[in-house]
Amino acid sequence: MATKRSVSDLKESDLKGKRVFVRVDLNVPLDDNFNITDDTRIRAAVPTIKYLMGHGARVTLSSHLGRPKGVTPKYSLKPLVPRLSELLGVEVKMANDCIGEEVEKMVAELPNGGALLLENVRFYKEEEKNDPEFAKKLASLADVYVNDAFGTAHRAHASTEGVAKFLKPSVAGFLMQKELDYLVGAVANPKKPFAAIVGGSKVSTKIGVIESLLAKVDLLLLGGGMIYTFYKAQGYSVGSSLVEEDKLDLATSLIEKAKAKGVSLLLPTDVVIADKFAADANSKIVPASQIPDGWMGFDKFAAGTEAIARKLAVLSGNGVTTIIGGGDSVAAVEKAGLADKMSHISTGGGASLELLEGKTLPGVLALDDA
Repeated sequence: MATKRSVSDLKESDLKGKRVFVRVDLNVPLDDNFNITDDTRIRAAVPTIKYLMGHGARVTLSSHLGRPKGVTPKYSLKPLVPRLSELLGVEVKMANDCIGEEVEKMVAELPNGGALLLENVRFYKEEEKNDPEFAKKLASLADVYVNDAFGTAHRAHASTEGVAKFLKPSVAGFLMQKELDYLVGAVANPKKPFAAIVGGSKVSTKIGVIESLLAKVDLLLLGGGMIYTFYKAQGYSVGSSLVEEDKLDLATSLIEKAKAKGVSLLLPTDVVIADKFAADANSKIVPASQIPDGWMGFDKFAAGTEAIARKLAVLSGNGVTTIIGGGDSVAAVEKAGLADKMSHISTGGGASLELLEGKTLPGVLALDDA
C-alpha cells in the first residue's frame, strides 16, 4: 500500500481558517445511564484534533456509535460531549444532525480553533451504502478531509471513503498514521526474528491472518479454542472438545505450509480439560495428546493470556517491538495494566486483521499519496 499524506504534512498556512472534516472513531461503550465506560477511543482521537485546532482550523468531527437502524436516541453522540470538551480544553458544540441547513450554519459560525461534533453519521442508511450524494453533503461542510478512524478504515462508507473524492487535501490523522506505520511495517518490513501469537475460538475466522503471517514470521504460536482442530488434524484424541470438523484438512495444510517455509508452528503442550461444560465441572491439566473420551478442552485461559501479556511487557522493556491487536487481546492487556508497556496497541479490530491479511483498506486508499 502506497504511503499516504499525513496531517503532520499540513502546516498553519494550510489550516488556518480552513474548515476541516475529521472522521474520528468515537464508538465507545456506554452503560444504561449513558456514562462512558471506556474512553480509550476518545483519548486516541485527541492529538489530531488538538493539532488542527492549534493551527487555527475550524474542526468538524464525524463518528458513528453502535449499529443504529435509522435515528435511534440511545446511539446519540451527545453523551460524549462533556468528556470530549474536557480532554480538548474547549467547549465542543454539538449538532442535532450531520447534514442540512442547521449544521451548515453551525459550521459557518465556528471560530478558528473551534470544534463541532456532528450527530451519529450512521443515523442515515446512506452512510454505510457510501451514497455519493450523501458523501457530497458531508463534504460540503469542509475544505480539508482528515481520516483518523482506523477502526472503520476497512469499510467503504460515505464518511470514511466517499468524502475523500470531493475534498483535497485528504490526509491521515496521527492515530491512523501510527496504526499504518506499525501494522504495515510489521507485515512489509519486520525486524527479525518475527513472532506472532494468534488466538481465537475458530480457525475459520483466522485463516487469512495465519496464511499471511506464515509468509512473514519465524515463529507462530497458536492458542485459544482453535487448537483442538489442529490437535485432531494431527491424530490426537480430543475427547468432546470443540472441533471444526470441516477445517481439519485446512489445519493439516497450514501445518505442512509452516514446515515447508521453515516456520516454527507452536501449539500448547498441555491443556485444561473438564468433564462437562459447567461451573461445577471437574477439571485437570493433561498433556495435549492425552485428552480422555468424554472430557473436553477448555478455552478458559485468562491466566495464560495474562502470563503472555506480562512476558510481552518484559520483552518490550528489552527493546522488542510488541504490537497488540484485536478487541479481546487489547482488553486483556488493559485489564492487566500493561497497555503502556507495549510498543503499540491497535484500536482497530477488523481493520487490523484485514491489514495483517495483506488486504487494502478503502478508507486508507482514498487518501492522498505522499
